[in-house]
Amino acid sequence: MNQSDLNAPAWQLSERARKLTSSAIREILKVTERPEVISFAGGLPSPATFPAEAMRAASDRILRDAPAAALQYSATEGYLPLREWIAQRYSVNGAQIRPSQVLITTGSQQALDLLGKVLVCPESPVLVETPTYLGALQSFSLYEPHYVQVPTDDHGLIPEGLTPELTKGARLLYAQPNFQNPTGRRLPVERRRALAELAKSAPFPVIEDDPYGALDYKGEPLPTMLSMAPDHIVHLGSFSKVLAPGLRIGYIIAPEELHFKLVQAKQATDLHTPSFTQRIVHEVVKDGFLDTHVPKIRALYRDQCEAMLGSLERYMPEGVTWNRPEGGMFIWVSLPQKIDSMKLLEAAVAQNVAFVPGGPFFANEAQHNTLRLSFVTVPPEKIDEGVARLAELIRARV
Repeated sequence: MNQSDLNAPAWQLSERARKLTSSAIREILKVTERPEVISFAGGLPSPATFPAEAMRAASDRILRDAPAAALQYSATEGYLPLREWIAQRYSVNGAQIRPSQVLITTGSQQALDLLGKVLVCPESPVLVETPTYLGALQSFSLYEPHYVQVPTDDHGLIPEGLTPELTKGARLLYAQPNFQNPTGRRLPVERRRALAELAKSAPFPVIEDDPYGALDYKGEPLPTMLSMAPDHIVHLGSFSKVLAPGLRIGYIIAPEELHFKLVQAKQATDLHTPSFTQRIVHEVVKDGFLDTHVPKIRALYRDQCEAMLGSLERYMPEGVTWNRPEGGMFIWVSLPQKIDSMKLLEAAVAQNVAFVPGGPFFANEAQHNTLRLSFVTVPPEKIDEGVARLAELIRARV
């Protein structure tokens, strides 16, 4: 027993707190702060894409024209002009989204937490992809669900796998249809239609989490499930990947009866998302800024992705496979079965290379021979160097 243990207060933690675990990604990021580490770990947007000048100008205008409102408490639902902009942005393909369906959240991670609070009870079934976003598992796990993994393939969730037996008693279905974290896969249009049709009659909501949808390398985004069933799909979006994550501005678009409960839950959480950052986002995006800014992000990420794919092809030994994403920030790698990526990480960090092991992305039956590579913050020459080191470590274990 060390001295800190002797001095620790004898407080009783809740059972919920006792079950909390740290994110595997966040723990790895502590290592990657060393400048010599080539990090493919964090799913961080490239700082080169942050529109600092546009935000500085927007901040100046807001503090000049509306300082009291920007620095004051405001409505839980969010800044109305921003909610109106979001509603208009999503009113496509015949769908009519109302501002009354939009709730501004402090990042889309808060949106996941609010959905867990409102929808999940202990031991209630929650349907998730195989694998799925680790942050969603962390958020929902606070509410002690019973996870049910939904069948998937290289194109994502398989709607035919959502049998009555599998979905019995489910509280929600969570999916990332666009360039999923961690796999980078994109759900085809016909599967989106099938899920939208399911949502119209299912006794549980379909959650469409879409932080990466704008990052299609060809600039040809597929229609959202929200546009196919606007009164039945719960859609999550974020400005983190198209503006800057430090602003912490996300949003939920939900049917109004669920929206009301989410607002109540948010009131108990943080009253409202910061007024100032909401206004900054609206001031930046209101006149079409994203239409010229996002293509620059796509081009950068496309080039970074191609650099990593080229390095994987050059260096990886036989038996290692990976996907070729059409957008987003991630490449999903499968290793020979005998290689545990968590143990591989220890050796990689010793060689100043980092990645995220795949196991934590699985709700139940983890596949430990998988890993996630993020390429957007690493220059091409460093991508090549890092992949070469990683491949050498894998080759030694094949």
